[in-house]
Amino acid sequence: MAQRGRKPKPTSLKELEGNPGGRPLNQKEPRPTKKAPRCPSWLEDEAKKEWKRMGKVLEQMGLLTEMDMAAFAGYCQAYARWKEAEEFITQHGTIIRTPNGYLQQVPQVSIAQTNLKIMLKFCEQFGLTPSARSRIVAGEGPVDQADEMEQLLGGGA
Repeated sequence: MAQRGRKPKPTSLKELEGNPGGRPLNQKEPRPTKKAPRCPSWLEDEAKKEWKRMGKVLEQMGLLTEMDMAAFAGYCQAYARWKEAEEFITQHGTIIRTPNGYLQQVPQVSIAQTNLKIMLKFCEQFGLTPSARSRIVAGEGPVDQADEMEQLLGGGA
């Protein structure tokens, strides 16, 4: 049976955001070891570079685990293909003239758009968009607003 409504957000992201909805957190959610998986050898070179760049950041945030290899590889591969298509467009433009004299959009425009959409979906899953980051509260759990105000007023412990 298909699930209705929004896809559930991972508990680790909810914790970083301070659980703004206040709903009970899933205490039975699998919690794999927060260790980044090895970069797959089959990734394109540009995807491997992105793996190294973003993998360290996500591992430090506790958002990349061994179980996330396929999803993160998908993000990195989409990134590599998007970048390649964008570089082609920068060099050659978006329009070509066919042998019959008609103007036609180069396929790289569609390739870039498709891979950007794929990347953004993965980015949402890993908290890599500005809106996702704006909801994250850095630290060891939710921020207690009352304690923060007490400290400002000089009454905190």
